[in-house]
Amino acid sequence: MRKIIWTIMALCALSGCRYENSTISADSLLDFVDPLIGTGGHGHTFPGAAYPFGMVQLSPDTGLEGWDWCSGYHYSDSSIIGFSHTHLSGTGRSDLMDVMLMPATGNLKLNPGSKDKPDEGYRSRFSHDEESASPGYYKVRLKDYDIMAELTVSPRCGFHRYTFPESKSSHIILDLSHHFATDSVLFTSMNRIGQLYNNR
Repeated sequence: MRKIIWTIMALCALSGCRYENSTISADSLLDFVDPLIGTGGHGHTFPGAAYPFGMVQLSPDTGLEGWDWCSGYHYSDSSIIGFSHTHLSGTGRSDLMDVMLMPATGNLKLNPGSKDKPDEGYRSRFSHDEESASPGYYKVRLKDYDIMAELTVSPRCGFHRYTFPESKSSHIILDLSHHFATDSVLFTSMNRIGQLYNNR
């Protein structure tokens, strides 16, 4: 008899269930996604732009020195080394972080510097107040250079947009040897296709 009563109650409850807000669209559901969740503690996630099953995951790298940085980013950090094209999220194991770019102004520096002394390299400070992340898009202002960095992706490509201040010494660093501390880069190369123009 109890089974019958519980079954009737369950059926009544289910028949009374209905979706309260049917005006929510698939696009507006994305407003509830926060890519910064899991970037602190031992979450091992990255906040950058990714495409489902895409070939690249374009995101900032803030550190490479330990287990908490195996995705390349940790919320506790206050400086960015650069923006690399491949990341693993939530794995607890480091890998990838290939093909890193970093926009900068001023004297050209070829080493990233350290968190303790970011001025010794091309690393830049940033604030979480000037950082935003949403599905497929990431944006941050690099304080040391006053450069706005924006990242997005397609299924096979990563797209960077850097808004520089007026300067005669703006440049973009391409670091093909950037990698996590326990890994090593075996071989890198670059082919330049077409002509580079200087519009000064």
